[in-house]
Amino acid sequence: MTAVHHHTRAIKRVGVVAKSGLREAAGTLVKLSAWLDTKILTGVFETETATLAGLTNQVTTCSRDEMPTAVDMILVLGGDGTLLAMGDRIAQHGVDVPLLGVNFGGLGFLTEITLAELFPALETAVDGSASLDQRRMLRAVIRRDEQAITDRVALNDVTLTRNATSPIIDLSVSVGSQFVAEFKADGLIVASPTGSTAYNLAAGGPIVHPVVEALVITPIAPHTLTNRPIIVPANSDIRIQPISNCDDNQIIVSFDGQSGVPLACNDIVSVASSEQPLQLFRATSRSYFTVLREKLKWAER
Repeated sequence: MTAVHHHTRAIKRVGVVAKSGLREAAGTLVKLSAWLDTKILTGVFETETATLAGLTNQVTTCSRDEMPTAVDMILVLGGDGTLLAMGDRIAQHGVDVPLLGVNFGGLGFLTEITLAELFPALETAVDGSASLDQRRMLRAVIRRDEQAITDRVALNDVTLTRNATSPIIDLSVSVGSQFVAEFKADGLIVASPTGSTAYNLAAGGPIVHPVVEALVITPIAPHTLTNRPIIVPANSDIRIQPISNCDDNQIIVSFDGQSGVPLACNDIVSVASSEQPLQLFRATSRSYFTVLREKLKWAER
């Protein structure tokens, strides 16, 4: 998995998705539609996004769910959450449509292109000169009585947490056939390197550079201080089983912070690297560490 990779497929249809209700994006969206016309490219606007900009009758539209199969690349205007949701949809469809994330507001870890850089960045994406990051995604399968009841892909993390009323949860963790440890905690995060700066970081886990071939297992508020985050090889199959307090939907599994699935006592959660990475257009103007410094306010007194 190399850091620099160029997109080979010609880009003719550009999907455009803005964060829900992002009214301040309206002017930019109108400019964008005109820019795409001058380049003889088809702008495919997500339905709500088109409405937001008053473009409904002038542009091709489709739903968020249809977007990954309708375009050659997707421009996301918003923040990391908007980009994550689209990345997860791309993965569910199993297509390799690259994403360009433009941040409205602060700099994001994923949406690392600023509004001022939108058109220059889009230009490089469209003409094939932009570099693409391949971001490893996670695939999570929940099995109940040998049957897969949930099969999801996430870019950042797969998280097991206790619901509000339940006491501490007890989870048995194995990597492949090898038992790792029993974690007594408020929850457990399995993060990709990309997700290491999300919930994992808040829970005290390590920052892992995105090209490192690894997965991170981090307990949330562990009740024994000897339970520490652990970094395992990227090709590991991580298996998590509830040990106690798992009845009455006490434990919830979520993917990139979305869609909680309640676990039953004999369920097994398997998390591994997904076969297909997510492709993100890179902001050539700043390095990963620049984004880190900016986001984490490192060395700023």
